[in-house]
Amino acid sequence: MRTELSSIGKVNAINKLFEGTKYTNEPSVAFTKRASKCHAHSVLLEGVDYDLVYTPLKHLGYKAVLSVIGEIYAKLHSPYSLSVKLGLSSRFCFEDIQELWKGILAASEEHGVEHLALDLIPSVNGLCISLSAVGVQKEKIIASLPQSKNMDLICLTGDVGAAYMGLHVLEREKAAFIKSKEKEMKPQMGKYKYILESYLSPQIKPEILERFFEDKIYPAKGYFVTKGLGSAILQLTQETGFGAKVYLERLPISSRTFAMAEEINMDAITAAMNGGDDYKFIFTIPIEKHEEMLRDFQDYDVIGHLAQPEVGAALVTPEGAEIPIHAQGF
Repeated sequence: MRTELSSIGKVNAINKLFEGTKYTNEPSVAFTKRASKCHAHSVLLEGVDYDLVYTPLKHLGYKAVLSVIGEIYAKLHSPYSLSVKLGLSSRFCFEDIQELWKGILAASEEHGVEHLALDLIPSVNGLCISLSAVGVQKEKIIASLPQSKNMDLICLTGDVGAAYMGLHVLEREKAAFIKSKEKEMKPQMGKYKYILESYLSPQIKPEILERFFEDKIYPAKGYFVTKGLGSAILQLTQETGFGAKVYLERLPISSRTFAMAEEINMDAITAAMNGGDDYKFIFTIPIEKHEEMLRDFQDYDVIGHLAQPEVGAALVTPEGAEIPIHAQGF
């Protein structure tokens, strides 16, 4: 069944999407309590940020929300409101929008978004997803955040490089499908399950900040890793004015990432440092909290530390050599 958006109208379509949910469409939100606030914005373009040949719409909606909520968490705030604008060409019917909206709703509910707004606008080509989020945090917590210092620990929330390898699998299978004369062929991708999920359906734990604050651990800085770990490290050094040392042997890289990198003759370290779409975080933690991090945050990896400014951003090999970190855009 295909229902053209023009047959039901934009207003009715939006009303239908909100039916049965805990949300009402709120284009503007008033703040009634004292709190620290921050904003984040994300725009995702078809053919640039995602490919609908292999990206299910529901997964895309979920991941799109994380792309902006992740920036809120990185600023040490919690999601409060989310505004979504969908630019839609005539290629998309109401059922497509419903599927995308399911993912948006799921992520919003999971991460405690209190206010949600939606607008549908026409697009000449493809699908454009624009998201704006507001985060809030108690003022006393913001006041407790320390200044960055030399030797602050650089902590990473999970393995990196897997999503980039998953993207390579999808692109390879897409190319094979296009070349194949058997258009009904179904690629066998069971052994790539982990890296595919890392790309198509990343996860962020909603309690990511509360764990820190409950243990009286206050990060000085946070960064959302979406353009490669190298980019996040360079952003860290740029904003703090310190250098950074990241130790090669401490980088968390899955064996499945190594396996895929070997399969396509790519360096797994390159995938980890410059791949992108990891949807992980780095936080800088005062070195005095090292023991607590090792004891209570065993799912985190301490991959390095801040250093004197003259160090720059360096990847330190097991032999002690320091390799300058580079990233696109820097």
